[in-house]
Amino acid sequence: MKSALYAGTALIAITASTASAEKITVFGPWLTPESEIVAEIFDVFEERTGHEVSYVGSDSFEQQILIDAEAGSAPNISIFPQPGLASDMASRGFLTPLQDGSADWIRDNYAAGQSWVDLGTFTNENGDDDLYGMFFRVDLKSLVWYSPENFEDADYDVPETMEDLIALSDQIVADGGTPWCIGLGSGAATGWPATDWVEDMMLRTQPPEIYDQWVTNELPFDSPEVVGAIEAFGQFVLNDDYVAGGSGAVASTDFRDSPKGLFDSPPQCYMHRMASFIPAFFPEGTVVGEDADFFYFPAFAEKDLGSPVLGAGTVAAITNPSEGAQELIAFLREPIAHEIWMGHGGFLTPHKGVDLAKFQDDTSRALNNILLDATTFRFDGSDLMPGAVGAGSFWTGMVDYTSGKSAEDVAATIQSSWPE
Repeated sequence: MKSALYAGTALIAITASTASAEKITVFGPWLTPESEIVAEIFDVFEERTGHEVSYVGSDSFEQQILIDAEAGSAPNISIFPQPGLASDMASRGFLTPLQDGSADWIRDNYAAGQSWVDLGTFTNENGDDDLYGMFFRVDLKSLVWYSPENFEDADYDVPETMEDLIALSDQIVADGGTPWCIGLGSGAATGWPATDWVEDMMLRTQPPEIYDQWVTNELPFDSPEVVGAIEAFGQFVLNDDYVAGGSGAVASTDFRDSPKGLFDSPPQCYMHRMASFIPAFFPEGTVVGEDADFFYFPAFAEKDLGSPVLGAGTVAAITNPSEGAQELIAFLREPIAHEIWMGHGGFLTPHKGVDLAKFQDDTSRALNNILLDATTFRFDGSDLMPGAVGAGSFWTGMVDYTSGKSAEDVAATIQSSWPE
């Protein structure tokens, strides 16, 4: 079946002979409706090449792919929700490098291209580094959400630098308002929203190579650079005048409830820093682009670190090599592979060659422009750290910090939990 979005589009005829046509297996985390969109993308590839692609999605991908790889029954291509697991599998010899020229293509065609090469480069069982992964579908975290009506009523402008953002926060306080809603509550995962703040602050106070050293613990968690990033977060979260309910309410406020203060009359707060998924928790009927909008969480002008972006994404890697598998990875470079999903929504890409008119709506297009304007992209740091830290002591340490413990003590405790 040809994608409905691209019915009638001229396709490049790369028809494989019966002898060379392959059955290519792909395994990943995408379930319905994402799996149906993926099928549309693979339909185009099948029509071009004559290969047959079979995709299977699972909500237990991380566990199952290891079982399959160890049993010698891995799929041709695996779609990893985060690069950490892919890196682990490369170190055990379970991944095959991408074809020659792939790194140069990514550098030339992805915004902040070297960042994506770095994120897809892993060390193999022989201690050698190679490009194993290509990112396809990205999420954006470096965002601040606000009500345009509230900004207009108060005559506030969207800030362009971190210095402007701090000045705006001070102005809102001077005008009798509260600039921020912040909530760290998330059940057993309470604390994770603060890790995003700290990661963004690391990218805004330190060069990206320092961030990379931090997530691998080459730079210890209790280093001055990391303590400084925690304290930069503290400039916002520990200021009772800055936060709705005061800093003492942050840890007990559920992150899903915290943005609702933007829509109260009068507003409980004017800004909320959160990833691109947060509109799902806005009051029913909220229209993004009208009732709510967003701007890039800005960098410090004085630091001269460009426009770093924090996010996440899925990375495709070859777990059972074949010529067809390499062809399918190469096909994912083509604009059409991105544009099909762009037309369905819920998809962002750093690909500079896509037709932005293919996005389903203006919101997606504006989000993607932030990604395309990035000078550096870095993956969510807590997702790259060992689970005991990234999904453990880092979370709880941030709750302790907002509850009165010093940044130095919190960082030292987190460092002591890092696995040997």
